[in-house]
Amino acid sequence: MIKFALLSLALFADPPYQEPSVPLDPRIKGDRITSLAPPTVAVTRPVTAPIHRIADSAKESGLGSDLDTRARVAVRRGLAWLNASQDPSGGWMVAKAAAGTDQPKPSQAAATAVTGLAIKAFAQVGDASDDATIARALAFIRAQTVASGSFVPDPAGSLGNYVAASIAMGLAALDRPNELPMLEQSVEWLRQNQWDHTEGLTSTKDWYGGAGYGNWGRPDLSNTQLLLDALHDAGVSQDDPVVQRALAFVTRTQNLKATNPSAWAQSGSDDGGFVYTPANGGESFASEDAGEGRYGEKLPAGSPRTLRSYGSMTYAGLKSLLYAGLAPDDPRVKAARGWIALHWGFDANPGLGTQGLFYYRHAMARALAVNGEPTITDAQGKTHDWRVELIESLLAAQRPDGSWINATTRWQEDKPELVTCYALLALEEALKPVASPRGPTPVQPAP
Repeated sequence: MIKFALLSLALFADPPYQEPSVPLDPRIKGDRITSLAPPTVAVTRPVTAPIHRIADSAKESGLGSDLDTRARVAVRRGLAWLNASQDPSGGWMVAKAAAGTDQPKPSQAAATAVTGLAIKAFAQVGDASDDATIARALAFIRAQTVASGSFVPDPAGSLGNYVAASIAMGLAALDRPNELPMLEQSVEWLRQNQWDHTEGLTSTKDWYGGAGYGNWGRPDLSNTQLLLDALHDAGVSQDDPVVQRALAFVTRTQNLKATNPSAWAQSGSDDGGFVYTPANGGESFASEDAGEGRYGEKLPAGSPRTLRSYGSMTYAGLKSLLYAGLAPDDPRVKAARGWIALHWGFDANPGLGTQGLFYYRHAMARALAVNGEPTITDAQGKTHDWRVELIESLLAAQRPDGSWINATTRWQEDKPELVTCYALLALEEALKPVASPRGPTPVQPAP
């Protein structure tokens, strides 16, 4: 892997939590931000370096030869579909605008983000026959983001974090010296997009350390986990202040009384799962789906306000904790793993049904890969090989033309370009080389 000088920890000597020396940014409504106990500096362990290529063989992947072969065939079919569906401009999902949560206006930059994910899917296979496809995709990204000479991931400003993170992941997977300048630019943009002391926020505020849609609205875990995905793939140290600030935000997103002082967590389920955001008092799409309101505002009068944990955010939270270097015995990690053991499965996004199902599977694959353990023991005591079950679920869902799509349309999962990228990236995580033995004690359900 390229050793990125810009990304070296040696260049970042600042403490993770800095107090502001500027007034509160006018985009922030100070009366809506909750003040919490200050975060503690985490004790971290070295995180395994990112792997940017799938295994060369079943022996290296550790999968059975039949399953390894079928998974590789599925990946090749999916990449062939992406190849055939690439727009003449070089992008995917071109002219299909998408809007983020609470975003007032859809953005055309969704195509740039999906193109970054597609580059990663092609790059991780490492087949030279894909070089022309990748070259066209890179030209598309440059045309969309650096036409003015400086890196602007979304000129409209609304999907910038998704775009910059997806580009960074794609470029890091390519691992080419000539793409280093844009990789550095995308990582630096992500650094600047994080809500922190530079916008006048103290470390006690519930926005602190999070990332949002283009830094125009409140931060959320979906954007923040993508920030951390990108930094991890680019080789940024877990001790980097940006990562540790993000850890403060992620910790405040967990339903865990011992480490999250948020009122909704203190009165909540204490189940170790994660919600969408702690900002502005907290939100959960699982609460919304259960009829309790996204903010818990529809709970019965007089009952304490709580928020429901759900699958995609819990896997996003777990991998974020691990990217930040937390050890397996950290209470936050143990609680998240316990929630996962109690809600095991690939056929639904726990708490949301089939909404965001492929996003969930992708987050799940990334989280379980960095978790480093081969099996999950569910609440009934049954042991599951997560890679085998993930692969089988995705093989069963692949369409005859090689693509994937979700019949539940929420969050753009009716777009086969996006969903096919999610599915391919999840499959590729399961096909990456593994050490033998593959990890410590299997995940157990929470007591």
